[in-house]
Parts: sequence; structure tokens; C-alpha cells
Amino acid sequence: MTDILATILARKREEVAALYKRCSEQALRDEAEACGAVRGFRRALEKTASAGTAAVIAEIKKASPSRGLIRADFNPTKLAFAYQRGGAACLSVLTDRDFFQGAPEYLMQARAACQLPALRKDFIVDTLQVFEARALGADCILLIAAALSAAQMNELAACAGETGMDVLAEVHNAAELETVQAARLLPQALLGINNRNLRTFETRLETTLGLLPGLPAGTEVVTESGIATAVDVRRMQTAGVHRFLVGESLMRQSDPGTALAELLAG
Repeated sequence: MTDILATILARKREEVAALYKRCSEQALRDEAEACGAVRGFRRALEKTASAGTAAVIAEIKKASPSRGLIRADFNPTKLAFAYQRGGAACLSVLTDRDFFQGAPEYLMQARAACQLPALRKDFIVDTLQVFEARALGADCILLIAAALSAAQMNELAACAGETGMDVLAEVHNAAELETVQAARLLPQALLGINNRNLRTFETRLETTLGLLPGLPAGTEVVTESGIATAVDVRRMQTAGVHRFLVGESLMRQSDPGTALAELLAG
């Protein structure tokens, strides 16, 4: 585990403790049930991919620990609308405050501004966060294998299933893929393969390509990080990967929606 990830997880445990003081599980369950129908996250990706178009999860991210401030002109409502206009299949919204300058309300604002399903992009370590995610309007949660054991991933995924949310299980290497497989999450969960090395922050599309062989039949792969050009998209599609999570390369553009449309049209 990298130092920054360990620091983030320590802070998450503090946040969870504070959440338990503010809310009971039953209260959040009730809020989640009152949130309305889940928009099918995995279904939206499949619909787009089956039509022969790259299925993009467009990310709303203000900053990151490694890159600092990414976008000063930051308006989740406008960004969500622009991404929908640009052809996104789904949204990803950062809700971590301390390290990514995100906020839970950003998820609510973005989802309310469009018809796209939304992923809560955060560090989920406790079932209470899962119910909180649905109460905020999330249609999918992220489970990071580098931060969780197989037993934890299994428990959190089961909790997500209770609410109707989909799961994106994220790995960076073969060892983390083994954790996801030990949790028996595939092929039911989406498999996110992050091309960014957590230790060096080097980004290589070969990370995704190298982990494709041997995946269980029916596994739906989302390649994450490093997708910046139409050439990158075509390279992944040629390898059989049709789902993409794209954030920083879009967020740095003056018009992220137009940038996404150009990426898809290329």
C-alpha cells in the first residue's frame, strides 16, 4: 500500500466514525430507499458499447493528490450537462473532500443536472458509506482492491446489491485482480483496470492489456486513466475493451463536453 493511500484510508476511517455519530444505518437505509429508482449504470455502459460506440464514464474531478488543482472553473451541474451533451454513457463524481477537493453534494448536483447514471468515486471502506452513496443518488460504487481484503469487497458488494447499485471493482495489478477474484465479484461486477501506477504515478495502457488474458468469461472491463486521444480509444477497442473512464484529459479542456464528443468521433 502506498503512503498516500494509507493516509487517505486513515482519514476515511475517521470520516466513517463521524458518520456513525451523525447517522444510524437504519436512517441511511431509509434515505436510500426514498431516493428513487436506480439508473442502471452497468446497463447504460452495455447499451452504448453494444451499439459499437465507446462507452465513456466521464469524470467530474476538481483536483488530485498527485496533480493538484485540475480545474479552477468547477461547476458540477454544468459539467454533467456538458458530458451528457458530449455523448457520455455515465458519470463519475469525486466526493472525497480532503484529497480531491470533492464533496458529496457534487454528486447530487451532477446527477440532478442530467439523465446519466452516476458513480460515487470515493474510498469505500464501510457498509454505512454504501447506504450513504445511494442516499446521495449514486447508481454505482467504487471498490478499490488495493484498499480492501477479499472479504471486505464481498461484504460491500453485497450491501450495494441490496440497494440496487452496481459495483466497479478497481485493480492496478495482477495481485489486486486475485483479490477481486477471491471475492467472487466477477463477472457480476464491472472490472476497472487503472493504468496509473500508485507508486510511481506512471500511466501505461499496457496495464489493461496485460491483465485481459485469463479473465472470467463475461467480465466487462473499464479501462481507467491515460485515455487522452482517439488513438488510445481505438487501441483499447481493438483489444476488446469498449468501456472507458476518462477524467483529467477532459477536465483540463475549456469545454469538456466538446472534448468528449471529439474523442468519440475520432
